[in-house]
Order: sequence, then C-alpha cells, then structure tokens
Amino acid sequence: MPFEPPLSACNSLLRSRHDPTASTAVTRVLVIEDQADSAHFLCRGLREHGYTVSLCTDSVSGRDLALNETWDLMIIDRMLEGDADGLDVVQAVRAIGRTTPLLILSALASLDERVRGLRGGGDDYLTKPFAFTELLARIEALLRRQQHGTTLRELKVADLRLDLVSRRAQRAGQAIQLQPREFRLLEYLVRHQGQLVTRTMLLEGVWDYHFDPRTNVIDVQISRLRTKIDKGFAVPLLHTVRGAGYILDARE
Repeated sequence: MPFEPPLSACNSLLRSRHDPTASTAVTRVLVIEDQADSAHFLCRGLREHGYTVSLCTDSVSGRDLALNETWDLMIIDRMLEGDADGLDVVQAVRAIGRTTPLLILSALASLDERVRGLRGGGDDYLTKPFAFTELLARIEALLRRQQHGTTLRELKVADLRLDLVSRRAQRAGQAIQLQPREFRLLEYLVRHQGQLVTRTMLLEGVWDYHFDPRTNVIDVQISRLRTKIDKGFAVPLLHTVRGAGYILDARE
C-alpha cells in the first residue's frame, strides 16, 4: 500500500534517488497541504526528483516551520483545513523579510484570486488540477531566478524598507500607507538613493510622459510622501535641493 502522510503532523521525506554522499547540495522544500491525496502526490513526486521535502498538513504547524526554519522553496495550498487561508502563511513569511521562493497551489482559479495570491507575496500561482511536469518546470524556474539573483524583492535606505512584491513600505517597523503612485515615486527615489533626482527625471520615470516640469504635481506628491516617510522620525530621508531636485538618503 502506498505511503500516505498522516494529516496531523509534519513529516520529513528524504530524497531516495540521490546518494547523499554524491553531492552536498540539498534543496529543501516545505509543502503545506492538508489533502491526503494531494500531499502524497506532491511529496512522492518531489522526493523522486531529488528534493528533500517536509510536509505540514495544517496552517499552524506550517506557519511555525515556514517562519523558524530555512527553506529553498515553499509550496503552499491556499485552502487549508478549518477554512484557514494559506495566503496568511505567505504574508507572514514576507512580513519578516524572507525572500524564499513561494509557489501557491489553489483550486481558486479566477483571475482575481490569482492576482491576490501574487500580490500577497507568492512568486507563482498554480491552479488545481495540474500536471506534475508543469509543477516541476515552475519550481525549476523559481530556483533558477533565486540562484541568479534576478528576483529583487526588497529595497531599503536606512530603516526604510520597500517590499516590491506586496508593494508595501515600512520605516523602523512601522507600516506606511501609500497610494500606488506614491509607492512608485518612493521606489524610484530609493533606486536612485544618494543621487540628485530632477523633476524631469521623476516626470519621465514615474509618470511615463513628458510635460512642463514647472507644473506643481511633483511638489504636491513629494510633500505628501515626505509627510508619510519622515514625520515623527528623528532623521529625515527625503531632501529638497533648491532649484535642482531631490535626494533620498540618511544624511543628517
């Protein structure tokens, strides 16, 4: 009878096809899936393809392992036992700054749900049912991107952090509520931190079109952004260079 992981525990399934003495490279994958058939299918297939897999079948244990151990990849089901949403685990992982590649599995196949999953912190979203070969291809792509450092997830200046996946910002651990345009403006400034950014650069780089740089749209947006990121903090980050533009850095 084929092995099926019990539904009440986390189970480590070690690689069976690779000689552990042949290579020191081990790819650790955390699977959070509460359906027995799906869990068995995933773990068996991944194990047969050389991955070291740990399985959790509930959101509480899964969240604990996701936050407290190091993984090369996580595969998380959206709909877990007890109406738990796997997206809560995804968001918890991103909230502590982890950049581990995250693949979301879900029977929720609508465009809105897929977008919600990706904006919530997932790197990829695969709907059920799926072909295992497609799952493997997506895993390989995520691991390649992570290995080559092509997935930039966070930008920071001093104690200001921007999560490029969830499109959220925080300073000294405090969340900053930004409108989409404000986030894009701040992202542009952070990417050019320590450099003089002119009004024309902002109009072209943030608004994607050219118009009279004497308009006050930049002044209004900068003023709002400065209030949000600097008010209440001892060290201002956003500085105006009169007649020239703006600089974002942590200078006194």
